[in-house]
Amino acid sequence: MNYGNMKLAEEKVFKDPVHRYVHVRDRVIWDLIGTREFQRLRRIRQLGTTYLVFHGAEHSRFNHSLGVYEIVRRIIDDVFHGRPEWDNSERLVVLCAALLHDLGHGPFSHAFENVFGTDHEEYTRDTLLGDTEVNEVLRRVSPDFPQKVAQVIAKTYPNQQVISLISSQIDADRMDYLQRDAYYTGVSYGHFDMERILRVMRPREGRVVIKASGMHAVEDYIMSRYQMYLQIYFHPVSRSAEVVLKNILKRVKKLSEEDYWFKYEPVHFKPFFRGRVTLQEYLALDESILLTYFQFWMDEQDDILSDLCQRFVNRKLFHYTDLNPKEQPEKYERLLALFQQVGVDPTYYLIHDCTTDLPYDLYQPGVSTKLPIFLELPNGEVRELSQQSIIVDAIAGRMKIDHKVYYPAEILKNDSIDQKLRKEIIDFLG
Repeated sequence: MNYGNMKLAEEKVFKDPVHRYVHVRDRVIWDLIGTREFQRLRRIRQLGTTYLVFHGAEHSRFNHSLGVYEIVRRIIDDVFHGRPEWDNSERLVVLCAALLHDLGHGPFSHAFENVFGTDHEEYTRDTLLGDTEVNEVLRRVSPDFPQKVAQVIAKTYPNQQVISLISSQIDADRMDYLQRDAYYTGVSYGHFDMERILRVMRPREGRVVIKASGMHAVEDYIMSRYQMYLQIYFHPVSRSAEVVLKNILKRVKKLSEEDYWFKYEPVHFKPFFRGRVTLQEYLALDESILLTYFQFWMDEQDDILSDLCQRFVNRKLFHYTDLNPKEQPEKYERLLALFQQVGVDPTYYLIHDCTTDLPYDLYQPGVSTKLPIFLELPNGEVRELSQQSIIVDAIAGRMKIDHKVYYPAEILKNDSIDQKLRKEIIDFLG
């Protein structure tokens, strides 16, 4: 029997707080879950530093990936099955892409990427195609199957229906993480009527559409996403923790370049410092390893590294104020000078951070990275969502940008520094 068509003798289920159950019937999916590369995702948090703000946000990319798989499985096995516009021979490739779409995420994903210039999607594709257990399982289906799954991740797969289920503005990835992140952070913003959305999804030539009768459920989904970004993903305290984390990694990199003698040598980081990282070296890093180093580095003789690690481990984070250096360059430059004058290195202790989000992107070929949402009207006409929805039209294409400057609060309370300089700093930041 062809491996790709093999079913388990008995269906396996994972209990899940969002979807109740995740169902696995295919041998290839079960085998992929058991690979060491997929199991590594248990040690990568879905929300990075957000657990330092919302204490329940300890969930991993492992359970998110299972959730994305389950949503896609329900779409193609329940909603699309038997419809002439859906080619069921695509079933396995889209299930595998859903399960494995986050395989290449590093520890504290985006903070790590910003410092070392890594790309998790590139490492996902490398894991699919490289010398890995995942690749070995995929090749059992066919020699070119790993490449097909990698094409879905890269958004170059010929069938746009398959890509849109994994990467569009109403894909399984977003539908899972919004609900999952809302559940684990304890907020209500991310909840929407997914059941209704799944019921009104339809495969059409080259794309997936939503029946117009489901437009209000989609509006609710768009607004849920908008609120989650404002209240959770861009939370200023979580961003403060990420700033401290990035500065730890920047400081370690700089010290290593200066041949600083570490009490606890950053062995796992050295490939990233030299810019030549093998896939095995990349996959060897997870958040438990980073946190272990941070615990050790609290005792380093370098005052900046020691202080930053203590801040992160013990949650003594930076305070913040609204400030856009581009709009107020003189004020920001003066702050930099003031920090230097009072002996506080602004490279690590006065950090500008900017977040941006586009609640709904008006699709532009060659510019937009996510496919738009299409509504199918009762007469069969297909229209882009913002052309029909007043709510979505009001926020479509409107970028939300937030600028903040982060700094240690102690500088405002330090009576030992020149009082005139301290007062000026307080006037700027206090």
